[in-house]
Amino acid sequence: MSTNSTSPSNESVPTESLPEPPAEEERNSRGHGRHSSSGHSHSHSGPLDLDAGEVRRVRIVLGAIVGALVLATVVGLFVLWPGKSSLIGSRSFTAEGGSVGKATITSTDLSGCQSSVSALTEVNGVKPEEFAKGHVCARITEGEGKGLVMPVQLVGEPRKLAHAGDRLVVLYSPQAILSGSPYSFIDYQRQLPVGALAVVYLVLVVAVAGRKGVLSVLGLLVATGVLAFFMIPALLAGSHPLAVTLVGSMAMMLAAVYVAHGVSIRTTTALLGTVAGIVLTVLLALWGTDAAHLTGDVDETARLLASRTHIDLQTLLTCGMVIAGLGVLNDVTITQASSVWELHAANPLLSRTRLFTGGMRIGRDHIASTVYTLAFAYAGTALPLILAAALMDRAVLDTMLSGEIAEEIVRTLISSIGLVLAIPATTAIAAALCRVTPVLEE
Repeated sequence: MSTNSTSPSNESVPTESLPEPPAEEERNSRGHGRHSSSGHSHSHSGPLDLDAGEVRRVRIVLGAIVGALVLATVVGLFVLWPGKSSLIGSRSFTAEGGSVGKATITSTDLSGCQSSVSALTEVNGVKPEEFAKGHVCARITEGEGKGLVMPVQLVGEPRKLAHAGDRLVVLYSPQAILSGSPYSFIDYQRQLPVGALAVVYLVLVVAVAGRKGVLSVLGLLVATGVLAFFMIPALLAGSHPLAVTLVGSMAMMLAAVYVAHGVSIRTTTALLGTVAGIVLTVLLALWGTDAAHLTGDVDETARLLASRTHIDLQTLLTCGMVIAGLGVLNDVTITQASSVWELHAANPLLSRTRLFTGGMRIGRDHIASTVYTLAFAYAGTALPLILAAALMDRAVLDTMLSGEIAEEIVRTLISSIGLVLAIPATTAIAAALCRVTPVLEE
């Protein structure tokens, strides 16, 4: 029996209620198609509704859209590329005469470097007991004084975490020798634990996801490269933040989608849904920052950036809102497109309307879970800020709508709205396009 002879009413029947196909129709679905009375071959592994010419036209239209996006992105990268005009590295990390070195703690008291303490005492006249306050002994492994065991100033919270064997990044300031040790703590060396976590992450991704895991990591590296080598230098070079963000976001999404998932109508559907989400998020962010009078000038870091560059902090805040939502936006559009494709593969007789409604049932679960993801992610990041604000004797609502906290709330709401709107957009595109691709397409 040809698939064309199936009653139209079957299109409204859910997948799970469809009867098993007759043996002859089952053979057709495996690619052993029979000729109908009109002489045309029918198979569930081919396009269901459109003839070859129409399918070709759909592919051409999609290719033209993606080609235009790629061309616009390449032109944007060329025009906005910072070259040598970026301010990266323009500010000295140390004072004149100072240098950065590395050291390893030998003891958390001064018992391991008494000779150095005595030598410093003779030079600067500081009493030995003064060195006991907030100093540890450490062997200098790189930089000025390499090989020496010297007292290193280490105070505050970092001091509580210090143990023998810990590796430090230290600042050597020769002028400080007159008042104490010339070495002071900058930070802990974290290459080993962070590197170990990265290796575990890569191994698990590859072990669980296989080839797609490798490709997804490659896509992540490309997207990170866009951020590190284009977006940050371009912003510091004075390019318009919104233009840089749009071009950079498109470059990152093209890499993330096509490198990780390959080039197909399915992945193009997800890309178009992501683009729709980005555009909506940009529009919402522009309106939200202006309507809520968010300036971006809420902490010392922002003020320092404004004093050293010509960046508009409000526009930069808008760009941050867009970038913050990219990852989860790409996640839901890929998953949503795949869900619609799987619905079609399970029941090729479903109409586009049924595919859309079925996809949206899945999409509602995505919305519920990802909204929590965004809210908790931002709350976790802003937790110290929230705790500090809670110390103030002020109404809760006023506290929530103040400066930095209001920024986080608006950021969460805008990213969530863009995400919610991207799901029906992706579902509609997927429902329209999945029926022009083979049911058995991977």
